[in-house]
Amino acid sequence: MTHLNHPGAESATPDWHVTAFRGDRALLDAVRELRARILFDHGRRPDFRRADGTHVDDQALDFGAWHFIARRSPAGPPLGYIRLSTPDAGVPYQSREFLGDERYEELLAAEGLPEADVFEHSRLVVEHRARKLGLGQYLNALAVGAAHHLGARAMVGTSGTKDGQDRFHERFGFRPVPGTRRYVPQYTEDVVIMLHRVADGAGRHHDLVTRLRDEFPVIAAASATPVAAAPQAVRAAPVTLADAPAPDRDVWQPVLHSADTLTALLASGDVREVHDTIDDQLIELVRSREPACRDAAEIDRIKADQLAGVPPWAYGTWAWYPWSGRLVHVLPREEFRLVRTDRNRGRIERPEQRRLFGKRIGIIGLSVGNSAALTFALEGIGGAYRLADFDDFGLSNLNRLRGGVHDLGVNKAVLSARQMAEIDPYLDIEIQRDGLNPDTIDEFFRGGIDLLVEECDTPWVKIAAREYARDLGIPVVMDCNDRGMLDVERFDAEPDRPLLHGLLGDVKSVDLLELGHQEKVDLILAMVDAGRISPELAASFGELGRTLSSWPQLASGVALGGALCGEAARRILLGKPCESGRFYTDLEQQLHPSRNVYAGGAR
Repeated sequence: MTHLNHPGAESATPDWHVTAFRGDRALLDAVRELRARILFDHGRRPDFRRADGTHVDDQALDFGAWHFIARRSPAGPPLGYIRLSTPDAGVPYQSREFLGDERYEELLAAEGLPEADVFEHSRLVVEHRARKLGLGQYLNALAVGAAHHLGARAMVGTSGTKDGQDRFHERFGFRPVPGTRRYVPQYTEDVVIMLHRVADGAGRHHDLVTRLRDEFPVIAAASATPVAAAPQAVRAAPVTLADAPAPDRDVWQPVLHSADTLTALLASGDVREVHDTIDDQLIELVRSREPACRDAAEIDRIKADQLAGVPPWAYGTWAWYPWSGRLVHVLPREEFRLVRTDRNRGRIERPEQRRLFGKRIGIIGLSVGNSAALTFALEGIGGAYRLADFDDFGLSNLNRLRGGVHDLGVNKAVLSARQMAEIDPYLDIEIQRDGLNPDTIDEFFRGGIDLLVEECDTPWVKIAAREYARDLGIPVVMDCNDRGMLDVERFDAEPDRPLLHGLLGDVKSVDLLELGHQEKVDLILAMVDAGRISPELAASFGELGRTLSSWPQLASGVALGGALCGEAARRILLGKPCESGRFYTDLEQQLHPSRNVYAGGAR
């Protein structure tokens, strides 16, 4: 369930946390009990309470209708409710039952309104303690605004008269229909039919209705949590673990929606959370373009110019993330990236940022490579990516690979792609879940990439990827997660450069397809230059498969590797100095007391 903050009807009105649902039969009993209890009103309407003391308000019209519940805080009790019925519900409106079929059809014919264009709102109920806070006004405006958004030409409804409910509705542009007022025993008062034409506006509350009309797609995305249960309710048996839904472990691409395609998604029930900070993003956009602008009125004027008459909810893009059910509102792509990378300026200027977003990056191995991938995405190094890894995210990866326990079992390339897309939904990301092998490596390089980050543990992949990179003139960077060792191979500038600086001689990938365990260990030792590795890594080689399950790696070293790869990639892609070679940023040495420039106290 998503609770959304929406400002109240007046400036002094508190924020209301609105819950909306449609078609959820499991929630209707609680909603009906809430309505009936408020309508009973301490005995004023006795028909809404059973002989056993429980409250009842069962109506077939509930099925297919929109239901809106308001609370003062997300965890607070329900304080108010309203229902909106649409022509597609297939159940006669309350107004039609009140008038009878013939009289109802005559009324619409006299107004020139087809039934398919008329909506009905009803059952507006508010707890006594919330009535002076403007909640009834807010909920009524919400139902009217929702009907406007959904295409209504007119609205009809029944209204009591004893406490001035009919006059209340007149303030929203409704008018009583002559000849329809009569006493209804269930409500213990006179009831009258009220009619509202959308084209005539919403009376004195027109601005509030218009704002809530524009916000309805966001509000509608909320799928309701249970209303507070009655004390006598029996606790339902839990769903068995075997029947619980499993997450989709394969999806990694967000779905981008415009305002025109949002309604179907919201109606699907797949959206779990809605995040809309578009107003704050627009303010940041103004300040990114005009850093000296601090006047609130001027910022509002520039924002209005930017929107150019488009309602805020319809501006930009709605990114839906299927793996989490989140729907997020963001600026259009170029504006989004301008604001997102604004703090890069002074280090990476905007023309350079645009050049970087035009690059395609290949990353092989998304364990250590995950740090590089996220650093690149954060810094704006690349607008398109190809990721390859055959392995799934396991519990032992949680010591260094960013993720949560809910991600266990997800392919590492899928996980990285998700995390990158949550940073920038406009990234173009392709993945290969099977990693690279003789059957898939050609596809990975097909179509071109501008830089390769190689972080795979498999010797064949390391050499084969470099063979492809050299043939295609693609620069390669690799972090080894030991002593901050970074390899740079500028095959773009040195087409005849030996692979891995010639440390393995004239080795060919085809010779590495069938290696035993010790042969792999010997080859990796040669790759990393055994004489230069840390004592800890050197000692671990003899313990692999005996007291150690795999290579020792720490999150701090992996994070450093992502930073080093990012620095080298940015330099290479922008044509700045970064030559081929092997470079060390050894934290053991960097933090040695001899390097303390303030040794013996501050100076």
